[in-house]
Amino acid sequence: MNADFADRLHLVLARIRAAEHRFQRLPGSVHVLAVSKTQPATAIAALAAAGQRRFGENYLQEALDKIAELAALDLEWHFIGPIQTNKTRGIAEHFAWVHSVDRLKIAERLNAQRPADLPPLNICLQVNIDQEPAKQGLEEREVALIAAAVAALPRLRLRGLMAIPAPVADFASQRRPLARLRTLQDLLNAAGLALDTLSMGMSEDLEAAIAEGATLTRVGTALFGPRP
Repeated sequence: MNADFADRLHLVLARIRAAEHRFQRLPGSVHVLAVSKTQPATAIAALAAAGQRRFGENYLQEALDKIAELAALDLEWHFIGPIQTNKTRGIAEHFAWVHSVDRLKIAERLNAQRPADLPPLNICLQVNIDQEPAKQGLEEREVALIAAAVAALPRLRLRGLMAIPAPVADFASQRRPLARLRTLQDLLNAAGLALDTLSMGMSEDLEAAIAEGATLTRVGTALFGPRP
């Protein structure tokens, strides 16, 4: 079983390195975030043994159980799911990154609840880049104002933007919304923010995301296999 995880991680990293080369990205500039929601702690430990350190979770209580069980492995935990106001304390206390901030109120709660003995919490703002009515995320026109407010919160460190575009099959169509997210981040940086993270791309559109500047790609199926 451990060999399977090592093989899958090797294949994903090979895809990333090939895309870095193809799209003239700096070698090693793109990192993989293993999406471990619904996966058992044993699978996370096996992937960690193969060299993976960053793991993304969607459900707080499930994540807290795994964080406690795997505490000895010194993993970096990212919260990537929708955030309810009553869950912010657990996220602020146990995660290094949050990718799914889509309201200033959530950012303010995370800031207030981040323990003083921990480094500032790394934040990505989630953008609804396709303007899908049922999807979480800020509208593009809101991002600059919210970004400036979040960047001013002392217990948070605004790192960049995240999006989950609607799935499409062809490469050019995959790139278009990701290019809009990159352009939006470029505009924020031109306005004075120092953002260094684009959290975008999954197993199916990894190469398109890297072509458009992704620095963190969120990969689940290609690392853990199909979910039951």
